[in-house]
Amino acid sequence: MPLPLIDAALRGMVFVLALLLAALLWRQRRQLPAALAGAALALSLGLAVQVLGSAPAVEWQAGCAVQAPLIAVAVGNAVLFALFSAALFDDGFRWRAWHVVAWLLAAGIGAAQCPAVVALPSDDGLRTALRVALRLVPIVAMAAALWAALRHWRADLVESRRRLRAVLVAAGVVYTLVQLGARLSTSSGLLTPGLALLDVAVLLAVLLGWALAVLQVGGGGLMAVAGRAPDARGPVPVAAAAAAVPTAAPPVGAAPEAPEAADASLAAALQQAMADDRAYRDPELSLGALAQRLAVPEYRLRRHINQRLGFRNFNAYVNGFRLADARRWLADPAMRETPVLTLALDAGFGSVGPFNRAFKADTGLTPTEFRARALAET
Repeated sequence: MPLPLIDAALRGMVFVLALLLAALLWRQRRQLPAALAGAALALSLGLAVQVLGSAPAVEWQAGCAVQAPLIAVAVGNAVLFALFSAALFDDGFRWRAWHVVAWLLAAGIGAAQCPAVVALPSDDGLRTALRVALRLVPIVAMAAALWAALRHWRADLVESRRRLRAVLVAAGVVYTLVQLGARLSTSSGLLTPGLALLDVAVLLAVLLGWALAVLQVGGGGLMAVAGRAPDARGPVPVAAAAAAVPTAAPPVGAAPEAPEAADASLAAALQQAMADDRAYRDPELSLGALAQRLAVPEYRLRRHINQRLGFRNFNAYVNGFRLADARRWLADPAMRETPVLTLALDAGFGSVGPFNRAFKADTGLTPTEFRARALAET
């Protein structure tokens, strides 16, 4: 079978699969966190455009009016992949203005390539700088994706998502290295027919892996891995917030079941360690350290906190206890002169910065605002 026909067949498969993924994500968008649904949908559509723009006939024959937007989308996809990884692996991820700026910057670098090649001499400094920037974008984006995948890996309580971290990021790294190496191997940066075929074959494998590992139609897929952030609870009276204790609803779709003897024993030991012995006040407390303290395998403790208590992240579970202490202390008139920093450290936070962010996310108020309102109500 001639090489161009094989290339066209593979590109057609990638294009159709990318659109299929986009359609499925659109159907599931209300069941996913908004940030994750948006990043995944944008990446799927971006890959559909990229596979058409990287075809040899387009790269070698199309004019800048056609190539500039196609290259812009392809380069911007690297940023979208990093944002998708962050949204998938961080339950607290939210879209920020700088995310859009990063994509626009990457897309602008891509869009400028063709005009620069046409209008500027080969030894021009601006042309060289744009070419270097074009190669740096995927490297920086892949480093960001790796950081997102590895940053909270130990604290992640969702087993399927822990496995997906390695699979998804490894696939993205492999494709980035293959594409970058292929383009660096040619003086013009354009793919030869053979290299273009290799590029699209690897992209097809990555996309198939994503479809199987992430979507898994009928098996929970992306919804099982990512879950959905709980609905906002709305304004909560400060007095009620101060008295609240850390609780969690069971995971969505989990059927109630009687705990086995081992689970009951673990639940009692965990209650003793956290509620009675206040192990959470140790700022260095980790899942591994807590499992060692309870003399249970780490995977059992992870599964218990996730499946029985409903938490997706160990840090969120521990911070629930710490924030409960902080709310109570801030509402206590006898402790009105105690500095917020002292309360944060006593509760188990390592510094005031993470404490302030966690407290604001939990109550909608800064610790100082919370204290003022709580003391005004007494």
